[in-house]
Amino acid sequence: MTELILGIDIGTTSLKAAVFNSQGKNLASAVVEYTLLTPDTNIVEAPCRIYMESIQKCMKVLSASGRVDTSRITTVGFSVQGETLCFLDKEGSPLRNAIVWMDNRAGSQAEKLRNHFGDELCYQVTGQVSFEACWPAAKVLWVRENEPEVYQNIRHILLLEDYIIYLLTGKFVSEGSLLCSTEYWDIRTKDYWNDMLSFLGIQREWLPDIRESGEIVGKILPEMAQALGISSEARIATGCLDQVAGAIGVGNIRPGLLSENIGAALAICAVTDQLTYDPNRLMPVHYFAVPDTYMMHTFTTGGMCLRWFRDGFCQEELSVQKTTGIDAYDLLNAAVEQIPPGCEGLIALPHLQGSMAPDVNLNAKGVFYGATLLHQKAHFARSIMESLGYIIRRNLEAIHDMGIQINQIRTMGGGSKSEIWNQIKSDITGKPFYTTQSAQDAACLGAAILAGTATGVFKSIASACESMVQVKRVYEPDEKNQELYGRQYEKYMTLFHAVEPIFQMDQKDS
Repeated sequence: MTELILGIDIGTTSLKAAVFNSQGKNLASAVVEYTLLTPDTNIVEAPCRIYMESIQKCMKVLSASGRVDTSRITTVGFSVQGETLCFLDKEGSPLRNAIVWMDNRAGSQAEKLRNHFGDELCYQVTGQVSFEACWPAAKVLWVRENEPEVYQNIRHILLLEDYIIYLLTGKFVSEGSLLCSTEYWDIRTKDYWNDMLSFLGIQREWLPDIRESGEIVGKILPEMAQALGISSEARIATGCLDQVAGAIGVGNIRPGLLSENIGAALAICAVTDQLTYDPNRLMPVHYFAVPDTYMMHTFTTGGMCLRWFRDGFCQEELSVQKTTGIDAYDLLNAAVEQIPPGCEGLIALPHLQGSMAPDVNLNAKGVFYGATLLHQKAHFARSIMESLGYIIRRNLEAIHDMGIQINQIRTMGGGSKSEIWNQIKSDITGKPFYTTQSAQDAACLGAAILAGTATGVFKSIASACESMVQVKRVYEPDEKNQELYGRQYEKYMTLFHAVEPIFQMDQKDS
């Protein structure tokens, strides 16, 4: 009887579980959403328990679907959001809510780290271009300074993947694709950064053992196998950062390829076979899931901008969706197709939650420029789509400046379902965009490929991708739009830098 592989993708606001056979076919999947705690604009938390509870809910849905026998699941792998922190006591119980990666409360702590170490050293040691409030090192320091009753009882500091693996196996392990953005892990040595641990007051025994992605941690605990309804012989493997898993799930595992994911955020991943720094210190360097490979990886506001527009300004489309079942996004796509490239002069800055690398500005806001009486709702929707294309082009330019050549782009996430958006991105960047059959399940598939390779189901990650990742469609750039989009892109970049002083004024007023 064929063994089954479970790929679990733990996202920011939802968790997806998918079951694959040894040929990589998705047999069944389930999604559970959860609500984050946001008592303040800079605070984003979640009860640690919701993640395992969500896995259990997904497994019940899968079992009840009748499409798969979950008791045949013998391998489990993970795709997990980065930077989210869990603090445990000596009993292995959470001391507080998880601090989610989006949390930006630790601004003053990031400044202390910057003043003590300097951003240049930060880049050389960790691969991250600067000390920022969103990275775990600053958040650990915030807990130490603001919650001493928590800090004095800490015995384990875990990232979210580490915490889930601990619950399933009782073992404390982590891996480089997630550790590299903590800013207390040295990307050069693949070990913890001792000087940073000393500054933060972290004892090394509080941190998990370091493994590579796609390594077997151990067999699932009997009580957890029963709770999830999977085989008591199931083996648990280390996973990777969700964007890394997604890259693997669309076949982006070698130099020359770039994957972009427009979900809530826009994420960019370009793989390199050696540790490569950006001389302009714009592009962060991350550790990849294939041992001793790396990737240029950035993220910023993405599909949430179009969702914000849909929810706030597209009540007619939402009403049609409710009465007919036609997706409001499909209606928007049809309207956008009627608008000429360049939106007749309308340009958007989609930075509803700040701008990240290669143009880091956490104070950045959303802007629409060039609006006239000519412009209608569809113009604004298309301008948002085009703005994400400009960000992808900006990343391509920064990567090119590092001497890294990109020949094709693999697209995934919700944005990849839009044919007009894929064509827009291809026209703006001048690169072919490839969609794959697995684009919507890429992260779960990537997690399953890693875990299946660890257990010997697949010979290698490369061979698994070759047989399991199938190209669905190629969008070639339309040459007649190149000059127009070149001018619009130049205006986009000029606009971004022109309004930066206003972003700074807003920060001072807040």
